Amino acid sequence: MEETKEKKVAPKKVAVATTAKPKAVSKDAVAQPKTLQEMGGEFYRAVGRRKCAVARVRIWRDEASTIIVNGMDFKLYFPILEDQMKIESSLKTTDNRAAMSVSVKVLGGGIHGQADAIRHGISRALLAYNPELRKTLRTGGFLTRDPRIKERKKPGLKGARRAPQFAKR
Repeated sequence: MEETKEKKVAPKKVAVATTAKPKAVSKDAVAQPKTLQEMGGEFYRAVGRRKCAVARVRIWRDEASTIIVNGMDFKLYFPILEDQMKIESSLKTTDNRAAMSVSVKVLGGGIHGQADAIRHGISRALLAYNPELRKTLRTGGFLTRDPRIKERKKPGLKGARRAPQFAKR
């Protein structure tokens, strides 16, 4: 009979890369999520999506009219002016920018996809707040979910559609 010998292999030591410390954010920039009592007891929620980004949005009537994204002011979270304007666009179109506060939790996707997801979520929440805004939001294109996503890579190709270079000889 044959004996099987098991070799005991020591686990390899893997070097763990240390990550850089995140940039310090001022305490004024980080806002704590509001409680239901602070919101006046009534808020409207909706979910917005774009590519892989998902934004859970809550809006309520408030004179402070703040926009908080993942516990930060949206101007710090989105440093690009185009994304900031995109987020505020549905509120400005419906003349609710000064009357509404927004709290958002967004995850997945990239920075531009997240901005689009937030705009979509705010638009849906505004519709829940006031159904008469449907025509204004629809003509602005804020209620339509953009279905475009990244195309998958196909076998035999270098990317989704890029074929390997042709060699004649």
